[in-house]
Amino acid sequence: MNPARRIREEIAGAIRSGEWRPGDRVPTEQELAARYGCARATVSKALGELAASGLVERRRKAGTFVAHPPVHSAVMAVPDLAELIAARGEAYRWILSSSEAEDAGEAPCPGRVLRIEGVHMAGGEPFAIEGRSIALDEVPEAGEADFTKEAPGTWLLGHIPWTQARHVIRAVTPTRKEAGLLGVNASTACLELDRTTWRAGRVVTHVRQLFRGDRFDLVAEFDAGP
Repeated sequence: MNPARRIREEIAGAIRSGEWRPGDRVPTEQELAARYGCARATVSKALGELAASGLVERRRKAGTFVAHPPVHSAVMAVPDLAELIAARGEAYRWILSSSEAEDAGEAPCPGRVLRIEGVHMAGGEPFAIEGRSIALDEVPEAGEADFTKEAPGTWLLGHIPWTQARHVIRAVTPTRKEAGLLGVNASTACLELDRTTWRAGRVVTHVRQLFRGDRFDLVAEFDAGP
């Protein structure tokens, strides 16, 4: 296990177990670097990922503290669900339901696309269902990727840089099929995230993710400037 992942998982485990409570101060980067025998940059990366997942809060000149509530993701970012779930100290698994290349025509993903459906699992339970289109004209290598082993969002973040993203967020009730996949009642409120990302003005991917309403929060943070 690489040092950044080890630091992230051990801190997340301490928070999830209750050993570290909301408001507790996390050891400094220098202290963690000495403890794990790694560079401060590695520690900073791990703490940054924990902050992005909502488990810790980094305060300028004050340090890093255990956050409350424990789970959220910045709306303006494009989060990796595998990383978010792992940072919470839960086992992550992606289950691919289908993957098929077809001609989509125009919006939201023009031309030939790879359509992917699957379920994100956290701690052995459904966390979110996903339906995604990847523009094969823009990302031809996606056609050869093995999405039985890695979720498409994780693969895209690791291989394809994006320059623009648009998020549409809604509270919705799931269809009967969606409720079954999520393991909830059909009347349960869910969070729908509809996202399109571009690279240099060309669509890379469009995804619709449906989350159980009790498992995930999206939080927008803005800096008003001077």
